[in-house]
Amino acid sequence: MNKKYHPDTLSVRAGNAPTALGENSEAIFLNSSFRFESAAQAAARFSGEELGNIYSRFTNPTVTAFQDKLAAMEGAEQCVATASGMSAILACVMGLCSAGDHVVASQSIFGTSVQLFTNILKRWGLEVTLVSLTDITAWQTAITPKTKLFFAETPSNPLTEVCDIQALADIAHHAGAYLVVDNCFCTPVIQRPLALGADIIIHSATKYIDGQGRCLGGAVLGSKTLMEPVYGFLRTAGVTMSAFNAWVFLKGLETLPIRMEAHARKALALATWLEAQPQVTRVFYPGLKSHPQHALAMQQQSSGGGIVSFEVKPKNGQTEQEAAWALIDATEMISITANLGDAKSTITHPATTTHSRVSKEARAASGVKDGLIRIAVGLEHEDDLKADLALLT
Repeated sequence: MNKKYHPDTLSVRAGNAPTALGENSEAIFLNSSFRFESAAQAAARFSGEELGNIYSRFTNPTVTAFQDKLAAMEGAEQCVATASGMSAILACVMGLCSAGDHVVASQSIFGTSVQLFTNILKRWGLEVTLVSLTDITAWQTAITPKTKLFFAETPSNPLTEVCDIQALADIAHHAGAYLVVDNCFCTPVIQRPLALGADIIIHSATKYIDGQGRCLGGAVLGSKTLMEPVYGFLRTAGVTMSAFNAWVFLKGLETLPIRMEAHARKALALATWLEAQPQVTRVFYPGLKSHPQHALAMQQQSSGGGIVSFEVKPKNGQTEQEAAWALIDATEMISITANLGDAKSTITHPATTTHSRVSKEARAASGVKDGLIRIAVGLEHEDDLKADLALLT
C-alpha cells in the first residue's frame, strides 16, 4: 500500500489483493502447485526473471497476503512466513549464520529457544553465549570477532524483562552484527522494533496474531537483503506456513489492534490487584511502576501487553512449587495450558512447563523460580479472573 495509513487500517486493508473474481475477503488457495502458460514462463518463474506462483512450499497467494499485511504493520520491507515460531528462529539463524559464527542471546528467552541455541544449533558449529537481557555491559563483553547475531525477547518470557532495543542495536551494529528481536509478546500494535533500531523481527503467529489458539505459524521480518537468505532456507528446507493457517492469521490480524488493547487493559487491572494480595510476593508486568524497566517499557511500548507473571508465598509447610501448583489447580475458569495470546486466559507454571528442559541452574540464573506463575490474560472480565484466583484472597 502506497499511502501511509494508520496501523489500525493496515491491519484490515494491507495485503488484500483480490483475484479477478473481486472477493472482498481474502481467498484461500489450498493447491500445492500452479500451472504456467508455457514452458518458457515456467523457466522464467523458476529463474526469478518473472514473479509469480510456482509451488506452495515457497509461493502461495494466501501466504503472500499474510506476509504483506504483517510486513506493512511492522514497517518491514519483507516478511517470510514459517510453519511455527520456532521454525522462524531456525530459518533466521540458518539463513544468516554458518558454522563457527557466534550468537549472543538473552538468557531470558523461551525455554525451547534456549534448547535450540544451546543444544541443536551448537551441535552444528554455532557458538552461543547467553547473557542477562538487561545488562548492556554483558552484551558488549560477550562479543567476539565472529559475532553475527544478537537475539533478544523483549518483554521476555516469562518475567517480562525489557531491554533497551536502540542500545542493543547500536552495540550490535558497531560489532558488525544484526539485532534480532522476538516481538511475540507485544506484536506490532504495541511495539515496532525495526523503528527502534532492530534489524530483524521474529513472531510466533500462533500467539496473539491468531488470537484464538487455532493454528501454528511464525514469521521473520526485515530488509529484503536480510530476508533473501532466510527465504532461500525456507524454499529449500520447507519450514513453510500452510495456506489455511495463513488465511486464519489474516483474519486474526484484522482484529489484532482492538484485541491487544483489551488484553493490555485487563492485564494491568489484574497485575494491580495481584500486587495487593498478601500471598503474592512479587508481580512482573511492564505496565506497573514497580517493574524495574517500567520507564523504558513505556518509551518503547504503547502499553504493558497481556502477560502477567507473579511469585506466590508458600504456606503451611508447602514448597514454592506446591504453592504454585495449588493455586493453578484451584482455578475453575482459566485454562491450564502453556500457550498464550488466546482470547481465553491461560495459566502455567514455567519451571515445570515452558522452561522444564532448561537446567535448574539456568532457570535460577534467569529468575524463573519454583513459585513463579504466568498468566496470559485473555478477554474475560477482569473481575471473573480475580475471582478464579480464589486461593489468593
